Amino acid sequence: MEMKTLKEWLEHVESLHAKSIDLGLERMQKMLKVMNIHFDCPVILVGGTNGKGSTCNCLEQILLSAGYQVGVHTSPHLIHFNERVRVNGVMASDEELLPHFSKVEECRDETTLSYFEFTLLAILDLFYSKHLDVLILEIGLGGRLDAVNTLEPTASIVTTVDIDHTGFLGNTRDAIGWEKAHIYRPGKVAICADEQPPETLVQYANKIQAKTVFSGRDYHYQIDAENSKWTFVLGEKVFADLPMPALPGEHQIRNVSGALAVLLSIQNELPVQRKDIENGLMSMHVTGRFERVSQNPEIILDVGHNPHAARALKKALNESVCKGKTYAIFGMLADKDRSSVCEIMKDSIDEWVLLDLDGPRGGKAEDLESFLVHFGVQASKIQKCISMIQALETIQYKMKPTDRIIVFGSFLTVSSAIEALHLTIK
Repeated sequence: MEMKTLKEWLEHVESLHAKSIDLGLERMQKMLKVMNIHFDCPVILVGGTNGKGSTCNCLEQILLSAGYQVGVHTSPHLIHFNERVRVNGVMASDEELLPHFSKVEECRDETTLSYFEFTLLAILDLFYSKHLDVLILEIGLGGRLDAVNTLEPTASIVTTVDIDHTGFLGNTRDAIGWEKAHIYRPGKVAICADEQPPETLVQYANKIQAKTVFSGRDYHYQIDAENSKWTFVLGEKVFADLPMPALPGEHQIRNVSGALAVLLSIQNELPVQRKDIENGLMSMHVTGRFERVSQNPEIILDVGHNPHAARALKKALNESVCKGKTYAIFGMLADKDRSSVCEIMKDSIDEWVLLDLDGPRGGKAEDLESFLVHFGVQASKIQKCISMIQALETIQYKMKPTDRIIVFGSFLTVSSAIEALHLTIK
């Protein structure tokens, strides 16, 4: 069968491998050699439980402001596969991607590649053809055995370490931290933006003699909320009175500080100026990260889907003044820590509308209802709806101008809101 569209290619790729997730580096190592994909430019790997998308975008915006040719790969996507690949700030078109899917198919022979491996190879081949100045690559799952970790980085950053993907990575911060630490390399810059890194991460980084740069030890930041400014310090490098990042929430300062630590640690390879940093901070945008997509009524989207993200969301909601009620449209995957998220968020929401999520990993609204009631939420404050459109209509029918809606819990939940609201992915 000859594939003529990106949709046909993606359907074909999904059918190739028995597992949708099959961790390991051997197939990628083989294919990179066969396809002759290699990069002479700096490569930045971005791993961690939460904050990866914001960190990637901060790096991207600063480097674009400095005039570099930048390739960025992130995952997953919300609506369109093309969201996973940007060249100089612009999503790749179907037409740009098609020949690189064909090349992977031609080169793989009898090798069965997972969806992620096949698509990553196509994206990397596209980047290779563009002769870029720098690559920013997000680690999708863990670190040690993630396909992206096949690439040799100039610098690597672990943004945060918390409990998620326990079926693949373990159920303790030490176990997960050890997996994520494997994106570090001997003698290369190794950033950790988590101020309380697991000991396993620290030990591994020291064991391989990486050039460690850790938050709270090697670099610091201080927020001047009253004047909407903040200061970043790395050794003798001091950047005072920086503008707040365009992404709201105090936790974003942690993310952008990690990005600055990366760039200031590789200034020999990628010099940037203060004006580039300021421009980059003010240009940041990541779809679905406490993103206010409507003012009347106020609607906020957040893809937070684990306890760490829920705590950040709770804090952001508290910092964002609302004179009326906060309504939540909430749906989570069954393999996530739904109970903990419900416990964290129970006091931040006035009324709940719960959704089922489809697919083999989909979670049920009735399960979320049980968790919320267990943690003291009144049953009268909870409704279940069969679709995002029905959920939005149900809330908008009774909400007042001073009220707001937060849609959260999963990429699937947010993507259904984007489609229902007819929003365009930037």
